[in-house]
Amino acid sequence: MRPIRPIELSEIVGGSVESLGTSPISGFALDSRQVRPGDLFIAIVGENVDGHDFAPQALAGGAVAVLADRPIEGPHILVPDVVKALAQMALHFREAFRGPVVGVTGSVGKTTCKELVAAALKPLGKVAKTEGNRNTELTAPLLWAELDGDERAVVVEMGMRGFGQIAHLAAFSQPTIGVITNVGVSHIELVGSRQGIAEAKAELFEALPTDGLAVAWSGDDFLGILRAQAPCPVATFGFGAGSDCRIVGYTANSWTDALAVFEVGEERVEVRLPAVGRHIALSAAAALLVARHAGVDLEAAADAIAEAKLPGGRMEVIQRDGVTVVMDAYNAAPASFKAALEALAEIPCAGSRLVVMGEMRELGGLAEEAHREVGRMIAAVKPARACFFGGLTRFAAESCSAAGMEEHQLTQAEDIDVVRRFVASAMPGDTVLIKGSRAMELERVVASKEAKVQNR
Repeated sequence: MRPIRPIELSEIVGGSVESLGTSPISGFALDSRQVRPGDLFIAIVGENVDGHDFAPQALAGGAVAVLADRPIEGPHILVPDVVKALAQMALHFREAFRGPVVGVTGSVGKTTCKELVAAALKPLGKVAKTEGNRNTELTAPLLWAELDGDERAVVVEMGMRGFGQIAHLAAFSQPTIGVITNVGVSHIELVGSRQGIAEAKAELFEALPTDGLAVAWSGDDFLGILRAQAPCPVATFGFGAGSDCRIVGYTANSWTDALAVFEVGEERVEVRLPAVGRHIALSAAAALLVARHAGVDLEAAADAIAEAKLPGGRMEVIQRDGVTVVMDAYNAAPASFKAALEALAEIPCAGSRLVVMGEMRELGGLAEEAHREVGRMIAAVKPARACFFGGLTRFAAESCSAAGMEEHQLTQAEDIDVVRRFVASAMPGDTVLIKGSRAMELERVVASKEAKVQNR
């Protein structure tokens, strides 16, 4: 990040200044406990706390100023609306950037897709991308102010928490390429239906320029709605015939070795995937389409994807005492459960296959049926045993029982220690898939010193 003088930032966001010093801003913090010397502390008014109340701690911790929408004691930039000021700041820096900007959203898989898109663009040079969960109206703008100035492409993840959310994020990021991984059921309570989710996601395509590219999954139930909102060409990816980037081969030899073959027009390219799963292959296909539109040679993009490092908790393979533990608990929805269970079923296993299902959140009125649906999926892969953690998972257990799994195969865990004992009961040669919503914190099950991560 290039340091910014506080007075310069106040002019960018149209704020008034109080007691500002000359020390430059070298970073941002939204939590006073995480302030580093040189940060601008952003005072956010939340449901339960008001960041303005923590401004003294932030300044004492080294913040050079506070971005606030009401006066406080100490150096600050006063604006009418902090969210609008952040968007204005982001737009200022975005307008100075000339390379491709890729927006990525979707009900599931958007973070994995974002990582593979960023990897595929690396042959262009330095690529900036959204880190962690910084995909909201409060955190996404920071990426633009943090650019060093030598980036050649930017990849922005966009979260959806209602109508207008993605339109707001796109207004200051101004993507030239948009990727929608799929339309599922996550956050359905905010927009009422899957069609509502499709319409909210389509705000990304609507924001693209006429010479841009919209990228979508060819198997999406709502492809028509997505396509109708794009003012630019639409390219599709998938396993089916007619996909602009078609996956014509997929082989998973082990939990750390998966190979996929893609056809893009007349070209065919082979990619060694950074993690196993057909859903990973789909993300790689989207990344190849983006890279080719951005001018990257397809072979070079394939090589770069093979070197991508995915964040933890996404098909993360851990070997412990001869047991293979697959941690895919960053988040969960029926579609991502299906993908993980498909991988569990098709990858060779010397012992037994076990499943830990954590509760899925943010499903609104579909929660019961979604858990029953996943229960039927679990039963279909015929695991030796399954463990369920979280109140709603009882519906999944009922589905497993109805599908023929016997009582001794099913464990309903009342706390995380029961889940730990379930995983500890696995024998050498067994494989344990652990998946659930992030809120269930299933990573606690394997948070031990002897765990050994083996992902490439």
